[in-house]
Amino acid sequence: MPAEGEKLESNTAYFLMTCTLIAFGYVGYRAASEKDLDGDSYLSARGTQSWTRIGLSLFASGMGIWILFGPSEVGYYGGFWDVVGYAVSATTPFLLLAYVGPMIRERLPSGVTLADYVRMRLGRPMQVYVGLISVLYMFTFLFAEFTAIGKGMDILAGADPLVPMVAVGIVTAAYTAYGGLPASLGTDRVQAFVILVLVVALLLVLFGGDIGGLVADAKAYTPEDIEWDWYHGSMSDMSTFESGLALVVAITAAEMFSQGNWQRAWASESDEALTKGAWLAAGLVLPLVFVMGVLGTVVAGQGSVADPAASFFYLIEDAGVLFIASFIVLAVALVCSSVDTLQNAIVASITRDLADGEMELQHARIATICLIPIAIYLGTGPTIAGFTLDALGVFEIFLFADLLAAATVAPVLMTLWEKVSAKGALIGAVAGLLSVVAYGALTADIATGVGYIFSPTNEFGLANLDVFLSAVIGSALVTVVGSYALPDES
Repeated sequence: MPAEGEKLESNTAYFLMTCTLIAFGYVGYRAASEKDLDGDSYLSARGTQSWTRIGLSLFASGMGIWILFGPSEVGYYGGFWDVVGYAVSATTPFLLLAYVGPMIRERLPSGVTLADYVRMRLGRPMQVYVGLISVLYMFTFLFAEFTAIGKGMDILAGADPLVPMVAVGIVTAAYTAYGGLPASLGTDRVQAFVILVLVVALLLVLFGGDIGGLVADAKAYTPEDIEWDWYHGSMSDMSTFESGLALVVAITAAEMFSQGNWQRAWASESDEALTKGAWLAAGLVLPLVFVMGVLGTVVAGQGSVADPAASFFYLIEDAGVLFIASFIVLAVALVCSSVDTLQNAIVASITRDLADGEMELQHARIATICLIPIAIYLGTGPTIAGFTLDALGVFEIFLFADLLAAATVAPVLMTLWEKVSAKGALIGAVAGLLSVVAYGALTADIATGVGYIFSPTNEFGLANLDVFLSAVIGSALVTVVGSYALPDES
C-alpha cells in the first residue's frame, strides 16, 4: 500500500474529497430543480432517459468503490476462473435487463420496482417477500460501500475513516432526498465520465511501465504457497472453475433484485433505449472488472500481502502524490455513484413494496435521510449480538441474501411464461430453499443443509456452486410442476 512518504496529507485529501462532493452535490441539485417532482417521478423518472444516459447511469450506479477492492481480492485468491466469473457476474445482470426489461415494461408500464410486477403476477405476499430480499441485499451493499470509502481514504491518505463516510453520507443524502431518481440520474452521467477517464488514465500509467513484468507476475503463483503445496492467485491456475461459476450464479441472481436497475428500466424513454443502454453498460463493465481482477493476480504473483482485500493498492505503493490525488477523486466518484442509487432504490422498495405505496413524498425523503446514520454505523464494523460486521461478516450477509435471491429469481422470471401460476411460483420459491436443505441432507445431514441456507460456502469459505444450483434448479422445477397442479383461476 502507499508508503508513508507517498501518502497525501490528510488535509489535502479532505480538500479534494470536499471539492468533489460539492461538485456532485451541485449537479444533483441542478438536475432535480429542473423538474417538478411528484411521487412517481421522484422514484421512477418515467420515460425521460435516452439510451446513452441509461447506459452511463447503469454503468456508474453499478461501479461502486467495490471495484477497487472486490475484483483484485478475488483475483488474489482465485486466479483465472474466479476473475472471469467476477467479470461475467458484473455483466450478466445488464444483459438480462436488456432481454427481460422490455417484456416487463410492456406488461406493467406503470411499474417502479421488480416487485411491482411480482405483485401483478403473484400477489401481495410475494411482493413483500421480494421487497424484503431486495432491501436486505441493497442495504448490505450500501453499508459495505461506506466501509470501503473509509478504508480507501485511510489507505490513500491516512484519513480518519469516519470522516469520508459521514461526508459522503451527508452530501448524497441531501441531493438524493431532495431530487430522488432524477438527481441520481443527473449525477450518474458526470460520475460515469469521471470514472471512465480516471480509470483509463490510471491503468495506462500502471501498464505503461514494465508490462512484461506484470504479465509474468499474473501468471506466477504466490511464492510462499510453494512451501505449503497450495497455490492461488495465478492466471495460470484453471482449477477454480466451480467457484467462478458460483460467483456468476450468486451475483447475477442477487443483482436481479437490485431495484436501481429496475428503476432505470422504467426511466428509459423506450424499450430500445433500455436494451441499447444495458448493452452499453455491460460493454463498459466487463473489461474493467476483468482487468482489475487480473491486477489482483499480479499482486499474488509478487508475494503474499497482509491485506488481500487491498491487493490493488499494493501496486500503487510507489506512485507519486499526483497519482494518489487522482485516486481520491476516483474513490469519491465511485462511492457516490453507487450510494445515491442505493439510497433511492431502497426507499423505492420500502415505499412501493413494503408500505404498499402508502408513503407520501415527504416521508420518502425522510426515509432517505434516515438510512444514512444506520448505514454509517454498520459500515464502521460494529459487533452486534456477538456478530461482527467485518469483511467476513459482510461477505456472509451478502451470500445469505444471494441465496435467497437464487431461490426466488427463477419463479419471478418464469412469470413471463403465461402458464406460471401465483401459487406455483410461491411454492417454487420456498422449494428453492428446501432444495438447499435436501442437498445438504443428501451429502451430509439435515443440520448441514440448514446451515447452507445461512452460510452457502464450501470448505474453503467460497461460494458453494452446488448449493446455489440446488436453489435455482429446485425452485424452477417446483414452479413448473406447481403451476400445472395449481393453475390460476380464470
